[in-house]
Amino acid sequence: MGFLAREESFRADFYARLGRGMFFEKKYTENCYIYNMLKTAPRHVSFHTPGHKVGKWDITELSFSDNLADPKGEILRAQEDIAGILGAKKSFILTDGSTSGVLSMVHAASPKKMLFATAAHESVYNACQLFSIEKITIPNRMVGVIPQQPTAKEIESALEREKCDTVLLTSPDYYGNIADYEQIKAACRRHGAILLCDGAHGAHLHGTGMYAGNFCDIWVDGVHKSLPAMTQGAVVSAKTERFSDKLERSVSVFRTTSPNYLIMASVEYALKYPRMPEKEQKAKKIKKKFGAYENADWTKIVLPYGEDAKEAFSYFEGEGLYPEFCDGENILFYLSPATPYRQMRLLEKTLACTVPLLKKTQPAASLPEKTAKTGNETEMIPLEEGEGRVSAANVGLFPPCMPVISCGQKISKKDIERLKEGRSTYGMKDRKICVYVRTE
Repeated sequence: MGFLAREESFRADFYARLGRGMFFEKKYTENCYIYNMLKTAPRHVSFHTPGHKVGKWDITELSFSDNLADPKGEILRAQEDIAGILGAKKSFILTDGSTSGVLSMVHAASPKKMLFATAAHESVYNACQLFSIEKITIPNRMVGVIPQQPTAKEIESALEREKCDTVLLTSPDYYGNIADYEQIKAACRRHGAILLCDGAHGAHLHGTGMYAGNFCDIWVDGVHKSLPAMTQGAVVSAKTERFSDKLERSVSVFRTTSPNYLIMASVEYALKYPRMPEKEQKAKKIKKKFGAYENADWTKIVLPYGEDAKEAFSYFEGEGLYPEFCDGENILFYLSPATPYRQMRLLEKTLACTVPLLKKTQPAASLPEKTAKTGNETEMIPLEEGEGRVSAANVGLFPPCMPVISCGQKISKKDIERLKEGRSTYGMKDRKICVYVRTE
């Protein structure tokens, strides 16, 4: 066996399951430009990055591979197809996840004062800090521990009161709640506000009336979350020419200069993946059968276990089923069009074993505690001592990386218990929380 043949054998083994085997279903790859470019790439000896030297699938910008920063071939055609699929003037593939998309989107919109709901992703808060944007937040109404979407009336009232030039929605959110896009868009137009959307969990909704791109000026799709793309695969899009050039410049600032070609190929593949209406119907039947939280998104099955959530979560993992997360009261199972039927049947069968732990009633809606006035001096204290104090940072569960406690909010006993139960959190260090020093 010659050297090139041995290299090809090594490459084939290295990426057999990921690249050419189980990841891409060949019957859906015919019109995927980037995938076919990689598949037909010439055999070669790698004296280029990356350092693992397993060229062909995970490569850099070569003579045959086009360039995401200045696409002229397959990547250009892929992005043009994606824009057409999503109803955008221009769409840009991201290999850094939705976070780089949110930063690019906000940077392109250049707001002075931006309105969004408190339960936004941490990247939205970071964008405000990075770009010196005055943030105006709407406290989310809550159903138990589940934040609800702000209403069009709440947004319009805030626009009238605060004179914000930009509104950012998080829709669909982690729990499958979807904003009233049409009415919110109308409110934004009446007040001359730009409408943005962090639609990180809604890429699978393109082509339906529930898709953010039907209504928003700029939006982000976290393609890897709900479609069969590799982790970190995302897209940011602009609806009209007004923002498309600005967005292109912003993407060049926040997107990596070393994009992964497998991720790029998987993004195009995922957005060309067919809808699976039979799976949607099956998911809806499972939700109804087990009394799941009522949401508008079929991919997110949220089951209320209350105080037994931790026990149920451990049971599922013991059975080899790993849910997306447990928030202390609910467990979220995240599906996609690529979820095999056999796995959906297994989920249904396993859920049946936990019926005695399920809570049949949904908690009533409530309003969150109002933020409190504070000084500027802060200190770190153990989480357990935080009750009644005012948080000086956003602190939450990871995922979904949305605040359980917002900066300026009073810390409750329930908040502390949720964070203590969380397997992974953000905003704390060594189980200590940053609070404002008491001024009285």
